[in-house]
Amino acid sequence: MSIKLENVGVAVRDLEAAIAFFTDLGLKLLGRDTVSGEWADTAVGLDGNHANIAMLQTPDGNGRLELFEYIHPDAIETEPTRPNEIGMHRVAFSVDDIDEALKIAARHGCHPLRGVATYEDVYKLTYLRGPSGIIVMLAQELKKN
Repeated sequence: MSIKLENVGVAVRDLEAAIAFFTDLGLKLLGRDTVSGEWADTAVGLDGNHANIAMLQTPDGNGRLELFEYIHPDAIETEPTRPNEIGMHRVAFSVDDIDEALKIAARHGCHPLRGVATYEDVYKLTYLRGPSGIIVMLAQELKKN
């Protein structure tokens, strides 16, 4: 059996704001749709499932991010995930210029949780709060192998 990662899905409160944030960082919007119907109810496990979705892709074509904004049932607001909580809590991106990426994030009101760290002169990295409280990790490789 073979397996490959298809995408990471994230529910957001404001689809347009999330698309703007991730496309400004460099992801490409592949498409948008509205999903509903029996197939969506069955696949997702929610009766009356109805959502607006957008699929984005990294420039290298290897990573995809699916964003979805619920129309029905109502989206449930939760406290933002903390880095040490069990479960899925972040999406990570490699960037060529972390300072430029942070300037782009700041234009969307998104800032590092604490600051930018350097890991063993190999990476500069940070966690920040993206749209809808999503934790986004940005990492710039300092040394190429």
